[in-house]
Amino acid sequence: MSPAGGVLTAVLALPHTGATAVLARPRGDEPPVTTPRDPAREAAKRELSKRMYHENDPSLLQRALNAFWDWVGKLFSAASAATPGGTLGLVVILLAVVAVVAALWWRLGTPRRTPTSSAALFDDRPKSAAEHRAAAEAHAAQGHWNQAVQERMRAVVRSLEERALLDPRPGRTADEAAAEASRTLPAHTDRLRAAARDFDDVTYGGRASDSHTYHRLTELDRDLERTKPVLANSAHSTAHNARQGAAS
Repeated sequence: MSPAGGVLTAVLALPHTGATAVLARPRGDEPPVTTPRDPAREAAKRELSKRMYHENDPSLLQRALNAFWDWVGKLFSAASAATPGGTLGLVVILLAVVAVVAALWWRLGTPRRTPTSSAALFDDRPKSAAEHRAAAEAHAAQGHWNQAVQERMRAVVRSLEERALLDPRPGRTADEAAAEASRTLPAHTDRLRAAARDFDDVTYGGRASDSHTYHRLTELDRDLERTKPVLANSAHSTAHNARQGAAS
């Protein structure tokens, strides 16, 4: 402190700002200077609102990030307190959840919106059954099982069309082909429906196929080539004879 104009002055450092303020007090032989509380508060507020006192304050973004990480810390602490084993137990649970999600993602593939209806089985220029089989084998040799299953199912349907067991019809779906083929190949109804489901799963459902599915479809293709169709008249006669035999 030092005398100045009949008063004692004091230099005070304002915390967190790096600035100083000079306060004056009267000497011992002079009456103290008194200021009402409210004006003094307003004066202090105006003084501290000056830019020079806030040059080192954190930015708005920094304050928002600090608030966010404080919230995350409180949330983590609350979860740790409520989890058996504390923080270690919470970490184990989180790792287990991540492992389950990763396993489902690997098994089911990327989630896709389920279509309201199946798209057409053939989507490019017409090919023969032999061409579809060759393409399927090429994909299978490279381990591209989704494409191999698609081409093999197309080979099955195209072969049935070439044998006149199905009428060539643009826009036919795999399910429709299986249902129509089952009328003349009733012994393979279940396998045809399963093949159509496999085709839809890999084409529109986002599922990953494998070698087992492809080989099952390949066996169906070969069995259908060796199977004689059941004609409508023959089926009617067989059913009629069966009823006659039961009646007698």
